[in-house]
Amino acid sequence: MLREEKGVFLPGAPNALAARIIADLGFKAVYLTGAGLTNTYLGLPDLGFMDLTQVADHVMAIRCVIDLPLIVDIDTGFGNAINVTHTVRVLEQAGASAVQIEDQHAPKRCGHFDGKELIPLEEMLGKVRAAVDTRRQDLVIIARTDACAVEGFEAAIERAGRYIEAGADVTFVEAPESLDDLKAVPRRLKAPQLVNMVLGGKTPIIDAKTAAAMGFSLVLYANAALQGAVHGMQSTLSTLKQKGALDERDVASFAERQRLVDKQAFDLMDRRYAANENGHSR
Repeated sequence: MLREEKGVFLPGAPNALAARIIADLGFKAVYLTGAGLTNTYLGLPDLGFMDLTQVADHVMAIRCVIDLPLIVDIDTGFGNAINVTHTVRVLEQAGASAVQIEDQHAPKRCGHFDGKELIPLEEMLGKVRAAVDTRRQDLVIIARTDACAVEGFEAAIERAGRYIEAGADVTFVEAPESLDDLKAVPRRLKAPQLVNMVLGGKTPIIDAKTAAAMGFSLVLYANAALQGAVHGMQSTLSTLKQKGALDERDVASFAERQRLVDKQAFDLMDRRYAANENGHSR
């Protein structure tokens, strides 16, 4: 897909149910969002609260229910370059198709928050090389730089170029603040590029056709599903509070909820493997 296509939507999933919905709607890949996972699992902001075990648990849960390529946000890699080797092994075994590592100091901040700090370039190069050297299968390594907000756009391009030299398969220049800078990213970097569309964030929103024309391979909407879910929960629960009751027209139907989690398949298995009166499976 990275070799042959441009402008591919990459919706973010904060959990396995969201991943099922993304797959059900026909998208081509899923992104396990660190921010969304932190928001939904812990109810906390994206400030580096998740650990490797929590991420791995969610990777396995998602991989058990979808077959799409799964890109996993690993923040800063959960430590130094040595820790990155362990992170890559664990998540590759859990079912990740790609990992995305960034060059912030830990604890990291959301890419569209203020107050970010970068690790030295050489330290990040070591992390990228560690990830590349450790992978045992076709795991894709995505290297993200947050340098735009800290050192400026030119520094971000310089860092991303060095990450490509270190072996990164894809780079992700986070939070360019102008269309001119966005256009320059794929033109100046000799690897597939990811662009992050954050609703309410710092980067201008462009559609997939425009992103493809610019040369971006992946168009990430990391937390659109989460923001939509929050909006839906607030709307539905506000209606409940105001009216004192709900009917099925106010929500996704009971039948649709069961369809999305593939209950019918489990009903079929139950009938197939259930014991009959003589103790034998039917």
